[in-house]
Amino acid sequence: MFERFTKDARAVVQDAMEQRERSGARSVEREHLLLALLDREASRTSFVLGALGLTPERKESVRQGLADARRRAGLSQAESEALAGLGIDVTAIVARVEEAHGVGAMSGDRQRKEWWSDRRSFGRGAKDVLEKALRIAVGRRDRHIGDEHLLLALTVLPGTPGEVLADHGVTHESVTRVLYGEGQGEAGGEAKAG
Repeated sequence: MFERFTKDARAVVQDAMEQRERSGARSVEREHLLLALLDREASRTSFVLGALGLTPERKESVRQGLADARRRAGLSQAESEALAGLGIDVTAIVARVEEAHGVGAMSGDRQRKEWWSDRRSFGRGAKDVLEKALRIAVGRRDRHIGDEHLLLALTVLPGTPGEVLADHGVTHESVTRVLYGEGQGEAGGEAKAG
C-alpha cells in the first residue's frame, strides 16, 4: 500500500513514527498521525488547515486537546461526558491516579525502554486511518494517497483526533469543501460540528 503514498503522505507516516518514539508509546496511533499532519508545511494538508483558520496558535490548541485526552487514558470528551452521566468523574479519577503515580500515569506510555521500543508497529487506530485513507482515495478515483487523504480519514473516523479537529472547525465536510469545492452551500456546516 505504501507504494501508492505520495512523498508528503510518506513523510507524515515517518513523522508519526518519530512522534511515537518521542512519546515512548508502544505503537503508532491516530494521535501520532494527526500530530505529524499538524507539523507539515507546504503540503495539501497545511493548505487546508490554513484555509480553515488553523493558525500556529490554534494548532497548539489541537495538540493540547490531544494531550488532555491522553491524560484521560485516551478517552474522548464525549466518552468522558457519557461516564459523567453514569456518575463517574473522569477528571477526579485522573487526579487521584496522577497524585499516586505521577502526571501522565494513565496515558499508557512507557517511561523506560523495553524490548519493543525500536519496533515501528502500527496500532489498530493508525491502521484504520491508513485503510480509510486508501478507501477515500479510491472512492475519489485518485491515483495516489496523499496527506490530505490521511486528514480526511481522521475527520471521518470516530475517536479523539476527529473530535479535537471538529472542535477546531476541521470536519470532513469543511476539508472536502476546501480540497474539492464540494458542498459550498453548506459553508456554515462546520460551525455546528462537535
